[in-house]
Parts: sequence; C-alpha cells; structure tokens
Amino acid sequence: MALKELGLGEILEDIEKRYPEERDIIHRAFEFVSEKHSGQLRKSGEPYVIHPLEVAKTLAELNMDSTTVIAGLLHDTLEDTDTTYEEIEELFGKDVADIVEGVTKIGKIKFKNLREAQAENFRKLILATAKDIRVVVVKLADRLHNMKTLNHLRRDKRIRIAEETLEVYAPIAHRLGIWEIKRSLEDLSFKYLYPKEYERVRKFVSQSLEDLEVYLKKFVIPKVREEIKKAGIKAEVTYRPKHLYSIWQKTIRKNIGLEEVHDLLGVRIIVDTIQECYVVLGLIHSLFKPVPGKFKDYISLPKPNLYQSLHTTVVAPKGRMVEFQIRTREMHLRAERGIAAHWAYKEGRERVQEEEVFSWLRSLVENIQGSKNPSEVLDNLKRELFSEEVFVFTPKGDLIVLPVGATPIDFAYHIHTEVGNHCAGAKVNGRIVPLNYRLQSGDQVEIITSPAKKPNPDWLKFVVTSRAKNRIKHYIRQVERENLLSEGKRLFEKARESVNMSQEEFLEKLRKKVRFKDEEELYIALGSGKLSVSKVVSLLSPKKKASTEKSRGRGRGRATMDGLEGVMYEMGSCCNPVPGDEIYGVVTRGKGIVLHEKGCSNLRYVAEHFPEKVFRVKLKPEGKFKTKIRIKARDRIGILSEIAKNIAESGSNIWESTTRTTGDGTAFMDFTIDVTNKKHLRDVMKSIKSVEGVEACSRLYS
Repeated sequence: MALKELGLGEILEDIEKRYPEERDIIHRAFEFVSEKHSGQLRKSGEPYVIHPLEVAKTLAELNMDSTTVIAGLLHDTLEDTDTTYEEIEELFGKDVADIVEGVTKIGKIKFKNLREAQAENFRKLILATAKDIRVVVVKLADRLHNMKTLNHLRRDKRIRIAEETLEVYAPIAHRLGIWEIKRSLEDLSFKYLYPKEYERVRKFVSQSLEDLEVYLKKFVIPKVREEIKKAGIKAEVTYRPKHLYSIWQKTIRKNIGLEEVHDLLGVRIIVDTIQECYVVLGLIHSLFKPVPGKFKDYISLPKPNLYQSLHTTVVAPKGRMVEFQIRTREMHLRAERGIAAHWAYKEGRERVQEEEVFSWLRSLVENIQGSKNPSEVLDNLKRELFSEEVFVFTPKGDLIVLPVGATPIDFAYHIHTEVGNHCAGAKVNGRIVPLNYRLQSGDQVEIITSPAKKPNPDWLKFVVTSRAKNRIKHYIRQVERENLLSEGKRLFEKARESVNMSQEEFLEKLRKKVRFKDEEELYIALGSGKLSVSKVVSLLSPKKKASTEKSRGRGRGRATMDGLEGVMYEMGSCCNPVPGDEIYGVVTRGKGIVLHEKGCSNLRYVAEHFPEKVFRVKLKPEGKFKTKIRIKARDRIGILSEIAKNIAESGSNIWESTTRTTGDGTAFMDFTIDVTNKKHLRDVMKSIKSVEGVEACSRLYS
C-alpha cells in the first residue's frame, strides 16, 4: 500500500523537513522499517508501520536529535522482526543500535504489584536500564501512541496498560520534565481507568471553558497586554486549560467540587529575560490584587526536574481568580519538553552529547544557587535519573531491589535465609553464573539450592547487603559454637576422669567453684580455652592446689638478682617477661621489684631517667609465667577451636582470649597464655602457626 493511501506521506515529509541534513538517512530508515514490518498488522487492522512512524513524529515534534528519531522508527525491529543489533549498527550507527536495544530491554519488563512503593521501583528500573536518557524518551513516545490506540484491545489489557502508564510512565515523563507527554499519558489513562469520572470532568470543562475564554479575552488579557506594551517588553500572552486528570486530582487532594476549581484556564506570559519576568510580575500585581500564599518563585528555586517559572494567582474583575505563569522562552521550551529539549536538533551539528546536557544543567544550577554548591544539586539529579540500585526479577517475575554490586548470594538471602544457606549455584537470564557475579538491572535470577550446601565464609568477601553478611556470620558462629561444644565435652570428660568423679558430683562441685549459666556455657569455656582442664583439676584437687597456684603465678614470687636471694618481685604486666628473655628489675615503692623484658618501653623510660633503680635479673625457671600473643588469621569455621586445641596440646593454658574480625574476613585473636620459658613460648607459637589459615603469630606487648 502506498504512503499516500495510508496517509503517511505528509508525516514522513514533515519529519524529513525538520532534519534537512539527515533527510536521506531518515528516509532509508523508514524504507528499512517498512520492509521489516511488511505484512504485520496492529490490533486496529492498520499496517504496523504506522506505529513506528507516529513514534518518530512525536520525537520530531519534541525536537529530539535525528539519532533518536531514527531509533524511534526502528524501535520495534529487534523485538518483532528478524533484525539484529549488528545489522542496525552497520546501517545506522552504534548510537541508534544502542537506543533500540535499550527500548527492547525496557519492553521486556513485566510489571507486577503496582502499589505505590513498587511503582517507584519500576520507574527507577526503567531509568537504570536505559543508561541513555534518549531510550526513555523513545519509550515514552512509544507508550503515547499505544495509549492513543488502546481502544482496539480487550478491556482487561486496556486496564493493565493504562495502570502501567499512570503509575510508571507518566511519573517518569514528569520527572524528566516532558510536560506534553505527561499530560497526554495521564488524560488517556484517566479515560480508561476511571471512565465515569473522566466523562464528568470532561463535560464540566467543556461547558466552562467557553465562558472562561470570553471572560479572559474581555476583562484580563487586553489589560495585561496593554501594561506590558507600556513597559516596552516584548511578550506572548496566551492561555491554556488544565488537563483533565490534574483537575480531577485537585478535587480529590483538596476535597472540593469541580465548581470550586478556579484555575481551569491559566494565563501564560512568555518574555525574553529573567529580569522581564519579575517586571511583568510587578505589573500583574499592580493591575489585580494577588491572593496571599498563592505566589511561587520557581525561577529562584526550580523544581527537581529543573522546571522554572513564576506562578501567581490574582483576583481579577468580577471577583474571579486567575492564575498567571510568567517565564522566558528558554524556560517555556524546557517546561514543555523537559530534558528532551537538551537534545534538540540543531542544523549542521551532531547530537548534543550527554556530557553537554549535564554541563548545561551545571551552569543553570550555578546561576540559580549562587554561592551554594551546584555539584550537590547536580549529583542529586543524576542519582534521581541514574539509580544507584539494581532491579532484578525472580523467575516468577517479582521485582527485587538490591544495592549496586549485589550478587546472587545477596539475592538468595533477600528471598529467604534458608535459600541463602543452601545456595549451590545461580542462573542469570537462563545462564549459569559464578556466585560473585555482579547483578545488573533487568536480570532474571534463579537460585539453585542443595540440602548438602552450607554457607562459605569466603562469601563474606563479595556480598554487599547487611542481611547476607549477618546471616552468613550467624551461621559461622553457630557452627563455631557447635565445634567448641564438641571440644569442650571432650575436655570435660578428660578433667572428670583425672579426678575420678561421677558426672553429677563433678558438676555439683565445679558449680561451687566456677560460675556458669548451664552446662553448654561450661563446655564452650573449656572448648575455647577460657577455662583450662588443669584449672578445673586444680580447683577440685586440694592436694594440687598449692603447686597449681605457684605454677599459675599470680604475678609475684622470688627471684635471684646478682646473687641476692629471696627478694619479692612482680611481673610487669606491660611486657610479661618469661625465663629466657633478657630481664631487668626496677625498684619501686610498695611493689618491691617489678620485672621487665629488655625491649619494654616502660623499662627504657626508667633506665633513662632513674638508672640507679634498674638491675639485671636472672630469673629461675620455676612454674609457669603468663604472657600475651596476637594471632592474625583468615576467619573460617572452626579456626578458634583448632587454635585452642593446639595451645592445650603444647602444654599451655589459656587465661583470656578476645577476637576481632574485620570486614575483609581477617581475624585478630589476642590470647593470654602461660608458658615455662621462652623456648616453650616459641613451641606454642609454632604449633599455632601450623593451623590452616593462620598468617602470623607474635608476642603482644601492652
């Protein structure tokens, strides 16, 4: 069928006239799409090619660049024909191919549960998926024509599409400031979702507008034009009715009747400069009495979508309220077309780069904000348009919102703790991916589970959500606790057998000596080394008590110093010296001699300022001596119990222990242990270093 017969010739010609330098490539694009969609019909029975041409027409009317218009012509070819991305790229360039691919991705999004919070997530998903804002503009133009032909679909489909449009696409058009499309999408959705209310508002507006127009033309506009002319300002004075959906929303928001909506028609005044905007505002207020609280300065304080204008409502002749909007031509273009205005076609010039758009926004914000930091406003706008979240789907099509960088493990724990704990693998868009794969907006994620699979501490290195981190750590602590319980029970039996008591008698006597809430707490104390077998045995064996106390050394004893016997001493808690160290004594008041290891900072201070108080000491290796060590290890299940076991098997007891784990899975463990001498300490540390995952072990000085 010829273009003329379809009524498409004039549309195509009008588009081509707007882009004289790209006329040939636009015509080639139309011929390409006509061939690809040949034989395809819309639900209306019309040839399919009408739809892409109408989309391109809308984009041209928005003055989008030629790249976007061509992408509008081709936007359905990847989805509905045998066309490939490579084919589009070769014939029309990478930018066109990328935009068409972006529109196709958005078209595959399945909208479910359009309650308020989810609707906002879907809006963010579209913006995040698009990457290039022109993709969204093409999708809005596509949705606009689909809404205009919605009457050819079944009622249930009409309702679903209208709901999507009102909850997702119209707010995006608003966010991007594309007023023309926003208004049309809202009114068309209103018509299908609330037909009775739509008809009631339509009839009221239709009946009221004629009277309002006569009133404005007779009593308001002539006076305004005359005053502006006297001031020597060149201005356009027009009026425009509010769109139906906004009128209906106002009645709901303010709980008023239609007859109480006074701003059905707004007067718009367009001038050349910002200064003239304020001059005209003064003229309006001198002609008519302003209504208190009804003045808005969106020039000094723009809306989030960078809309700028002065709004004022006045009491005009006969007591009628009239709203005025005053703006510059540039502001008017932006108000009608929003961000689309920044890709406006300019003859002899390639499309405006996205960087240029944000450069323009930056300069605008600087003008508006004055001394305030414009980059913050710009960053907020970018965050609004290019979300810092990823939007993925379950196999059933439910939308899940996760932070950027999220992995299948994060997704699994978001679904349920058990799904995360038994995650064995993941499929993204039908393909197996590694568990540290970074999810992208639009991905469909399927988790493969297995009862045999358990959380891996290595997952902590790449998960990003606090929920996943907490669940993994909880599982690790749970397993660690089970290991400590098992080891504690073994040591409990060892201690019980050594004192030859029944379990009941052993527990009863031990409870009188050691405080513990229940048996589990006792087992964990034994398993972690906080309570040693030798300590338990010494508490329940009076004969061994004295020797044990001596071996534990409460920090005091006798030493040999340069041949002097029987002098009382105390071990320095700052360095915890042991036999085999180079040890010095420091004479103090009240404590007698305090012993320090040669490298101790406290010893160096005393030696420098009071050298007469420092003596070389030869310590007899009797009993055991407390010292501190620090262990650095890769955190894993069971590592604490293995270290405690190796310390015990090396003939040492743990008096105290603390553990700290960093975000990257590195554990730092501090132990206070007892040893007989420096060689014994080296043996204990060597045994600790043999534990898998231990990276370092060294003495710890306070």
